[in-house]
Amino acid sequence: MLDDYREQFGINEGALGLVIAIGFFTSFFAQLTIAPLADRGRSRQLIFIGLALAIIGNFAMAFSDTLPQLLGSRFLSGLGLGCALPAMRRVIIVSDPEHLGRNLGRVLSCEVGGFAAGPVISAFLVEPFGIPAPFIVIGTALALVTLVIFSMPIPEVPAEDHPTERFAVDLLRDRAVAAGVLVGIAVFFMIGTFDSLWALMMNDLGAPTWMANTGVTLFVLPMVFMAPYGGKFVQRVGPFRAGGFGMLFGAACMGLYGAISLPWLLMAVFLVHTLNDGMTVTGAGVAVGMVAPTERQAGAQGLLGGAQTLTGGVSASFAGVSYEVLGRTTTFAIAAAVITTLIVGARLLAGARWTTRGQLTAPPAHV
Repeated sequence: MLDDYREQFGINEGALGLVIAIGFFTSFFAQLTIAPLADRGRSRQLIFIGLALAIIGNFAMAFSDTLPQLLGSRFLSGLGLGCALPAMRRVIIVSDPEHLGRNLGRVLSCEVGGFAAGPVISAFLVEPFGIPAPFIVIGTALALVTLVIFSMPIPEVPAEDHPTERFAVDLLRDRAVAAGVLVGIAVFFMIGTFDSLWALMMNDLGAPTWMANTGVTLFVLPMVFMAPYGGKFVQRVGPFRAGGFGMLFGAACMGLYGAISLPWLLMAVFLVHTLNDGMTVTGAGVAVGMVAPTERQAGAQGLLGGAQTLTGGVSASFAGVSYEVLGRTTTFAIAAAVITTLIVGARLLAGARWTTRGQLTAPPAHV
């Protein structure tokens, strides 16, 4: 929809990039600083307030036609989701630790499904009904989901178990938590790089238009349908091992994207890559859920989510500049090297807990 805002309201590309960026950075801020409050008996409040802000942000986007209005709307949406999502993941983990992999996979399916459905909804609604239509539809759907959520019981941390730490950064002293975060950073470095370059790369190689335009959607579809099964698999095999080896395979695919110049062969690598991600991408969330203290799950998930959000934005910016300056082959080689380095670092930090599997685990090993 960026071209619609540019054409109808005269907002330039740089300003639109700022609108997108502010949503990422406010979500990052909220996940690191506000989400840990859910571990202090405020899960219900954060979920309600966060979803309410996201709903207001969507409806505000529908009727925004100036840069300050768009920035304010995206600020509210990013802040709201940054508050609500870690609290929701905390509830999911502590409510049913035996099936945390499957359940976190379902959450990922919903998140990624929404990401994939957004452009499709926009394509169908903007032309006949105008720019406000998709935001009104999404805001209404989010409001209905909020009503359903609040008909359910939401377990809270007992007062005597409330953590004394205000923020969650201290959790990185636990080497296994830090390892899980590194795996998550690797995932979003890969996604940010791929998403920003696929269409550009395929166009430069003379690929059919459908290959360039459907790449990102096809990339996330296996995650939508496979993530619950992948989460169950990851929990059974071990989230560090499954997530780590899955990312090493992903790094190899990233290297091939830079080495291969035949669009159809690139598409074949891409399809195998997506299947791998569908089965292993939940590894980071499940790993952090397993090794973080039960009473600090919201802070741990917020720490992971914040790191991933920031990484996605930074990697997308890096990829665009690197592609223009260094070219396709070097850019994807750098991406593969970064991902591999992150996984090696995660392996070293996790130590004996690299083989952890099953449910929530034991006392941490500190740095």
